[in-house]
Amino acid sequence: MLACYVQEMTRIASVAPVVPAYRYTQAEITAEFAPLIAHTDSHRAVIDRMHSRSGIETRYTALPIERYRDLGSFRESNDLFIGIAADLLERALSTALADAGLVPTDVDYMLFTSVTGIAAPSIDSMLISRLGMRPDVKRLPSYGLGCVAGAAGIARVHDYLVGHPNDVAVLLSVELCSLTLQRGDSSMANFVATGLFGDGAAAVVMVGDNRPEPGPAVVDTRSYVYPDSADAIGLNVGGTGFEIVLTSAVADLISSYFPNNVTGFLADNSIGVPDIDVWFAHPGGPRILEAFSDSLRLPDDALALSYASLARVGNISSAAVLHVLADGLSQPAGSRGLLFALGPGVSAEFVLLEWAA
Repeated sequence: MLACYVQEMTRIASVAPVVPAYRYTQAEITAEFAPLIAHTDSHRAVIDRMHSRSGIETRYTALPIERYRDLGSFRESNDLFIGIAADLLERALSTALADAGLVPTDVDYMLFTSVTGIAAPSIDSMLISRLGMRPDVKRLPSYGLGCVAGAAGIARVHDYLVGHPNDVAVLLSVELCSLTLQRGDSSMANFVATGLFGDGAAAVVMVGDNRPEPGPAVVDTRSYVYPDSADAIGLNVGGTGFEIVLTSAVADLISSYFPNNVTGFLADNSIGVPDIDVWFAHPGGPRILEAFSDSLRLPDDALALSYASLARVGNISSAAVLHVLADGLSQPAGSRGLLFALGPGVSAEFVLLEWAA
């Protein structure tokens, strides 16, 4: 007897991106941060040039910008992270649930991710009492995925909901990259990071196939880890906190692996690159976006959502691609979208979306 397989769908009911209260132009951030990390006039010239070419117009910071001059120990910055991150996530989740027509007690499962701070108990647990959630809500905190975690989080929540089609699940992402500022670090990676990363959070509400809430369907997901790439991007934990690891190898890895990743994934779903109507690319920076676009030979405006988000808020690590998704969540019926991101590993995650006809 042949078994009949019916593919289970899950849906993204809402996405709520949030940012801290403090907004600055890129030039203002450069003027404040550059003296904290530049040792020489030549360093300052390099920083000014890098920051001005980042494609970023404004970013948000967890603290008033002058506060970073005397930010103290790793413990102090991490304590600040816990308090500010919890407030941002409370606002994001409340908004996302309301937008989906749901209440906190509807949530059955939470996946929380961040790479810019640590807490035990994890921050998601704090939201249970703050929002009046059920005490039996399932939780899964995640650390270490970095920029890929927004896409990977949607994929893993999808995996859960396929097995629990009556459930409501949420993905929570928060990154306060400014609190990882390494003063006095004159490495090229730190020069780039201080001009690229922003602060913010996002909450995504997803529902199983048996739920009534509308939204784009998650059709399929795919994960990859690129060989011999562990040193290309990541964070080292030192005495002063998180030290950025960021090399030019990331763009080269995209050129080597990304096209076959995408075309193979789409082919397994009986479609090709021309069948994708909207692209949700992680806004990792201009060079990364160019590598994505060039490797797939996409039209000039294909990654417009990602460039616009980068200009407005910078690269918010795991929350960045979720901000992009929020900007393009409303699409015509019958549209297909591909959401993807890269992070430490180097790992890549792909999510195929479809808006019901």
